[in-house]
Amino acid sequence: MNYAIIAAGEGSRLVQEGVALPKPLVDLDGRPMIRRLIDIFSQCDARSLSVIVNEQMTDVRAYLEKIAPELPFDFHLVVKSTPSSMHSFYEVSRVLPAGKFILTTVDTIFREPDFSRYAHAFADAPADVDGMMAVTTFIDDEKPLYVDADPSTDMITAFRDAPTGTDRYISGGIYGLTPKAIDVLAGCMEQGISRMRNYQRALLESGLRLKAYPFDKIVDVDHAADIRTAREFIAS
Repeated sequence: MNYAIIAAGEGSRLVQEGVALPKPLVDLDGRPMIRRLIDIFSQCDARSLSVIVNEQMTDVRAYLEKIAPELPFDFHLVVKSTPSSMHSFYEVSRVLPAGKFILTTVDTIFREPDFSRYAHAFADAPADVDGMMAVTTFIDDEKPLYVDADPSTDMITAFRDAPTGTDRYISGGIYGLTPKAIDVLAGCMEQGISRMRNYQRALLESGLRLKAYPFDKIVDVDHAADIRTAREFIAS
């Protein structure tokens, strides 16, 4: 499996709240946040890893360049500041090898066994499944993206900014996709569409078949208090 990490955000809220380290280097379980992700991917049949960091994250860049020689798979590092996660995805997509891939942001925190089951489910998904999106019923995001899915198949029918009563899940920020999704991404860039949630809507509008994959719980690290929450969640 090919993997990609978006680690290009500024982490400004953490800085304002007194966290000195760049977000990707914050220790959650004895390892920097980004190293934990890399280790999990390594245990989930990683064939390649592509990471984007912004131009101001010199410490993160140096850390990744230091560990790169020891990684047991192809590693691609993109250093570029972008206006949004979707733009970061576009930049990192340009170095992704062909085939299926799983993309996440660096501060999406999940339990390793849950992710392993998800990664294997996506790897074994039938050819008519164009994507497998992690979802959860646990709301931790400040602005959650609500997900409608068919109750019998878990095929996604809509992404919504507000709950309607029919949405069963919220997006977990982990995206398993096929090369078809890259074509849609290029179209979004040409049309001036931004934000990952609008990109996900474009996937459905383009006719891609996306399946929801439920996780019990996924948390984000946006604030200093979230670091403690993430540590307790991982340890539980």
